[in-house]
Amino acid sequence: MPTQDIIWYSAYILVLIGMSGYGLHRLIIVYLYWKNVRNRPEPRAHFDELPVVTVQLPMYNEMFVVDRLLESVAALDYPKEKLEIQILDDSTDGTTELCMKKAEELRSRGYDAVCLHRTDRTGFKAGALEEATQVAKGDFLFILDADFQPHSDVLMKQIHYFTDDKVGLVQTRWEHINRNYNLLTRVQALFLDGHFMMEQTARNRSGRFFTFNGTAGIWRKTAITDAGGWEHDTLTEDMDLSYRAQMKGWHFIFLNDVVTPAELPVDMNGFKAQQHRWTKGSIQVCQKMLFDILRSSAPLKAKLEATTHLTANYSYLLLILLCCLIYPVAMGNFNFQHSIYIILINLLLFFFASIAVCIFYVSAQIAIRPRSWWKELPYLPVLLALGIGMAVNNAKAVLEAIVGHQSSFVRTPKYGIGGEDGRKEGSLLKKRGYKAIKSVIVPVLELAFGCFFLWMIIELLIRGNIISAVLMSPFLGFFYTSLCSFGQMLSCLSSKKDEVQA
Repeated sequence: MPTQDIIWYSAYILVLIGMSGYGLHRLIIVYLYWKNVRNRPEPRAHFDELPVVTVQLPMYNEMFVVDRLLESVAALDYPKEKLEIQILDDSTDGTTELCMKKAEELRSRGYDAVCLHRTDRTGFKAGALEEATQVAKGDFLFILDADFQPHSDVLMKQIHYFTDDKVGLVQTRWEHINRNYNLLTRVQALFLDGHFMMEQTARNRSGRFFTFNGTAGIWRKTAITDAGGWEHDTLTEDMDLSYRAQMKGWHFIFLNDVVTPAELPVDMNGFKAQQHRWTKGSIQVCQKMLFDILRSSAPLKAKLEATTHLTANYSYLLLILLCCLIYPVAMGNFNFQHSIYIILINLLLFFFASIAVCIFYVSAQIAIRPRSWWKELPYLPVLLALGIGMAVNNAKAVLEAIVGHQSSFVRTPKYGIGGEDGRKEGSLLKKRGYKAIKSVIVPVLELAFGCFFLWMIIELLIRGNIISAVLMSPFLGFFYTSLCSFGQMLSCLSSKKDEVQA
C-alpha cells in the first residue's frame, strides 16, 4: 500500500475515532437520563413568606416583542409587593421609548417596574446584568430574554427550591411557541429538546455539572456574588458563571417538567448568528475554565462531563477535516478486505455519526411527547443534514475563539411570532428592521462543499458503491444552509430596493 494512501487512511481513522467519541457520549447521556428519569428533585420545604424576586429583562433593539414580554411578566402569579421588574435596555432604536412607556404603565398598575437604559454597552448582556444586579431589590433574580413568554405559575414552581440554602440556581426547560413555523424552526426544536430533556436532565440528576441557559431560570443573588459576578470576557457569560458557581459548591436544579415558552429564529442567518455565538462562547469558556475545573475538588464524573461538554464544539473542526479526507478514502483503492472496510469505516461512521444522534433525539421526543413522538421521525434526516451543514459556520467560530479574535455580542432577531400559524405575512415585513449578514464567505464555502459532495455521491453511484453514496447524503445539508442564506440576502436587497423606490 503506497505511503500516501496510508497517511490519508490513518488521518481519516483518527478523525473518525475523535468524532465517534462524541457520538458515544450521546449514548451515555441517554443511559444516564433513563437511569435517573424518576429521580425528580423536590423542594426541601416551602417558604412561609415568599421572598422578593427581581425579574431581569435584558433587551437590545427588541421593539417587536417588548409588549408581549412585559404583559407576560405582569401576569405572573406572584404578589406584586414581592415582585420587582427591571427592564435592562441597551437599545439604539425605538425600543427604548417603548420600554420607558411600558414601565410607566406598569407602575400605574401597581408594579415596581424600572427601565435601566445604558448608552454604553460595555459587556453587552453580561454588563447589563452585572450593573442591574447591584441595585436589584430581590434576593432572587428571574432572568428572561426578550423572546420569552413565561407561564403565570412559573415563579411559584421554582421559588420554593431555594428553601435549601445551598441551591444557587433553578433552571426551567425551554418550549417553542413557533415550533411549526417552518422547517428550520421544527428542526431547531428537535435540537433544543435533545439538549434540555436529555443533556440537562441527565447531568443534573446524575450529580454532574450543568449550566444556566442564559434565560428562564432563577439565580440566588448571593451565588452570583460568591462566584465573582457576571464577567464579559466570553460570549457565553451564562456558562462561565455556572461553572464558577458550581465549583464554589452551589447546587443547581433543573426542572424538565416546568417549561418557559420562547421564540425560535425563523431564518437561517439569525440561526447561524446564534450558533456562532454559542459555539465561540463555549470554546472561550473552555480555554478560560477547563483547567480550573480539572484542578478543583469536584467529583471525577463532574470533571469528565465538563471536559466533554466544553470541548464538544471542537468536533466541528473534526467534521471539516472529515469532509476533506472523505474523497481520497472513498475514491481510493485500499488493499483491505471489503468486510474490514465496512466495519471500520462505513458502519462506524454511520452508527456514531447518525444512529447515535438519532437515538439521542428520538429519546428526547419519547420523553417529552410519549404518545406522538413518532411524528417527529421524518425530520431526523433534516436534523442530520443541518448539523453537518452548520460545520463551516461553527468551525469558523471555533477558530476565532482559538486565535483570540474578539467579536461583539450579536443578538438573535425576534419578530414577535407566536402560535403555530406564525403570522408569516406580518413577520416578513418586520424583518426589514434587521440587517442580513454582510459576509458571503461562509455561504460560499458551504455551497462549494455542497457541490463537492453532490459530485462525490454521483460518482459513487456510477461506481456502484450505493452504501457509501447513501451514507454521504447528509452532507448535502451544505446546500440547505448556503442557499437559505443566499435567499435571505437577496430578499433583504430586494426589500431595500423597494424602500428606495417608494
